[in-house]
Amino acid sequence: MNELLAAYRYTTNNFAQIGASKVCGCCNCVALFKPDDIVGWTGLTLQNLDDPKAINDQTAMCPHCGSEAVLGDGCGFAINANFLARMNEAWFQRTMIHRPKPKPAA
Repeated sequence: MNELLAAYRYTTNNFAQIGASKVCGCCNCVALFKPDDIVGWTGLTLQNLDDPKAINDQTAMCPHCGSEAVLGDGCGFAINANFLARMNEAWFQRTMIHRPKPKPAA
């Protein structure tokens, strides 16, 4: 599997992965930051506030741009400006992920 596709799955439900990271980065604004800088998380509601699974399923929000496109190095990929720029190009500039066009009938 392409490493960018493999890394993309770690941008959601990443509470535990971020907690195990030393450095994080945003695939949208390409900023690098520490896990402690993250103050926004999505996924919890008043109904599941005490549910351990819901807590671990939270998704980090970038402290710079608010995007839910955060990766931590706990995912196993090197989080650096080059890798984040490649992720940005693939997912936000849409240069890599394309749905194949149907072939015209003969």
